[in-house]
Amino acid sequence: MKKEKCNKEKTKLTLGQKQRVFTLNIAKLITFAYEQGYELTLGDAYRDPRVFGALGERKGYGQAGSNHKQRLAQDLNLFKGGKYLQETEDHKPLGEHWESLHEENSWGGHFNDGNHYSMTHNGHR
Repeated sequence: MKKEKCNKEKTKLTLGQKQRVFTLNIAKLITFAYEQGYELTLGDAYRDPRVFGALGERKGYGQAGSNHKQRLAQDLNLFKGGKYLQETEDHKPLGEHWESLHEENSWGGHFNDGNHYSMTHNGHR
């Protein structure tokens, strides 16, 4: 009997599909954080192009190609025992969990932005 080849090619998701997957994964990450004894507040999520410029344009703070502009990034403020945890290393358990939720999830700890959780789209994270 012949084994069928396994198709390992990534399924190409539209921006809207990714936004919905991203939102569900953020909910899972928040739940995971609280299960680990952390508390969170929300930081930057959507960055309106009227304030921050269109995708590819830098206006204000942040990157020109930021996925915050595409609703594919969320910054989370991390607390444990009432203490605000600011270091990238503090976010590592969450970052590792985040990346395990989807092959296109990217944690900002890889580029010195530890509280940044995003989903890659068109080469941007």
